[in-house]
Amino acid sequence: MTADTQGPILPADGSKLNLIGLDREALGRVLDELGQGGKPRRMRIQQLWHWIYSRGVTSIEEMTTLSKDLRAALIERATVARPEITRALLSVDGTRKWLVKWPDGQEVESVFIPDEDRGTLCVSSQVGCTLTCRFCHTGTQTLVRNLGPAEIVQQVMIARDALGEWPSSPDGRLLSNIVMMGMGEPLYNLDNVAAGLRIVMDNEGISLSKRRITLSTAGVVPMMKRAGDELGVNLAVSLHAVTDEIRDRIVPLNKKYPIAELMQACRDYPGLNNARRITFEYVMLRDVNDSPADARALVKLIKGIPAKVNLIPFNPWPGAPFERSTPEAIKTFSQIVFDAGYASPVRTPRGEDIMAACGQLKSDSVRQRKADLLRQQVDAAFAAKDAAAVA
Repeated sequence: MTADTQGPILPADGSKLNLIGLDREALGRVLDELGQGGKPRRMRIQQLWHWIYSRGVTSIEEMTTLSKDLRAALIERATVARPEITRALLSVDGTRKWLVKWPDGQEVESVFIPDEDRGTLCVSSQVGCTLTCRFCHTGTQTLVRNLGPAEIVQQVMIARDALGEWPSSPDGRLLSNIVMMGMGEPLYNLDNVAAGLRIVMDNEGISLSKRRITLSTAGVVPMMKRAGDELGVNLAVSLHAVTDEIRDRIVPLNKKYPIAELMQACRDYPGLNNARRITFEYVMLRDVNDSPADARALVKLIKGIPAKVNLIPFNPWPGAPFERSTPEAIKTFSQIVFDAGYASPVRTPRGEDIMAACGQLKSDSVRQRKADLLRQQVDAAFAAKDAAAVA
């Protein structure tokens, strides 16, 4: 819930509100609704912010600097609970994957990838995806819903829980980078993604610099400039092809925003310079987009854009219609791009044994029919009524 949310924040039915995901203004409104605004309101907001986002507490009881009255009021009406982790997997290479379940039963996957000089958390922005990119396992799962700011922040918090990284400190932390490259297209959920990332970037809380956050898009052209203006984070573009003919086939969004429009949006991205390059993601598909001619066309396509190219060996998944390019083809492709003056690292597949590699994420969530949702709402209403009668 963000500062522009109108109306009461505390649930009308008396249930507990999860404070995770609230910005400072929303936390202040919670205090007001509890009758705890008063003169030290600003201090109390800051205390809550510190306990939630810097100390990472998992219960109100741990907030020992709060007054007894405020703590008692919060314990009755609020929580700082984490979502349920229904599956936690550890790869032989140290990669971790969590299947996270939200209160409505929907699930997403988050992945932590450790390296010698950094630790990167791959965060999801949607349950499922609407883009249906043909090489991506997530694309075989239809879009169920967007994630809210709280659900984006909670993915960071459960990773820090697992890594033992509370209280927050920017020095020596294992989780040093975030990439919005999990399930979903972030720019189709930009309001919520931006609200969540502002909390993550706040230097009095989780405190991850915008220079350590990358937002990945398949090319939602109209939203790219806004993302740069509002967040100032790094941009990664899932390019994967150098002609509209091939990209139309493997990234269907290209039919709406073809390569020429996408490249212009990249050139117009706010703050673009040699120190802040765009990363072009390029999955290597055997006999589809991996020829030397493709490499030369790629160099021509990105000419003049401060950029690097991440070459991603295709990560297979059950029923995938593609094969990974040969090591020789990948090496040749990389060398052509490198010789043209662009960094072209080949991404080492990580977490393949637990289906955590790029393009392999997928949950079992499905879109519920309206009739099913209505039935659940009616059942819940009757259950609440029965509980009230018993009480």
